[in-house]
Amino acid sequence: MIDLKKFGRAVVYPHKALLAVLTPIAAALLLLAAVLWDTDSFPSILAYVASAYTLTVWCFRIPSALAWFKRFKVENRYARRWREDMRLRMNVSLYASLAWNTLYGVFQFWLGIYHGTFWFFSLGAYHIALAVMRFFLVCRTGQHAPGERQQAELENYRACGILFLVMNLALALIIFFMVYWNRTFTHHMITAIAMAAYTFTALTVAVINVVKYRKYHSPAYSAAKVISLAEALVSMLTLESTMLTTFGDGEMTKITQKWLLGATGGAISLLIVATATHMIVTGTRKLKKLITEVGNGKQ
Repeated sequence: MIDLKKFGRAVVYPHKALLAVLTPIAAALLLLAAVLWDTDSFPSILAYVASAYTLTVWCFRIPSALAWFKRFKVENRYARRWREDMRLRMNVSLYASLAWNTLYGVFQFWLGIYHGTFWFFSLGAYHIALAVMRFFLVCRTGQHAPGERQQAELENYRACGILFLVMNLALALIIFFMVYWNRTFTHHMITAIAMAAYTFTALTVAVINVVKYRKYHSPAYSAAKVISLAEALVSMLTLESTMLTTFGDGEMTKITQKWLLGATGGAISLLIVATATHMIVTGTRKLKKLITEVGNGKQ
């Protein structure tokens, strides 16, 4: 006779190996249902049931997963170091972002050469400018504690502000291509939704980090988070273009779309100029104050 209690527990809490196999299968079935199959077809219904069941059993495992994660953070020495060493987290973030911006910028330049269009050259220049700024910051954060060399950090902080103004030229080209030549992005609905989730998450995290890292009184760290915020804002512009073309129902005219993209792009461009100006002015003022204090101290 079947033990209903054990059977129910096995259904609600399947073996980890079974769950590891079921998760990618359910995800693949759900993707196929969204892209290829009709909504009311048997394979689609099967995919919805499998994905709903997989999500449910994962939800049941959330409390135990959280408990394991809390133990891991306390007991594992590498996890403890990651949690306690803020400079390590910042350096990993900067190196990863530096590598991504460099590779993506080079890829966009290659596309520009291959297709012979300034559209990709402008995207490449934008990401290379971000990479250059992050490279300057990596040179400082990797060797010294935050705020340890205030003068050098302030000089880099001000240099990043100047590079922001240069980068804004590439952004202006991107906006021009979007508005004047109607260079927009068209993606599948699932891809567009995923882009929206990523972009809003990146923007939220960037805003939080800009405020959070001010407490370390490190111009280099503040500049790093401002760069991430600028990158997230430009991603919002790309997302808006994607949403207008992917979910456009034909009721909005091309002129209206151009006005919307132009208004958003202009606002982002002005915000970046304002941020760059603030970094240049603040960096210069603090540098003068620091140099004066050092000179008075020597006397």
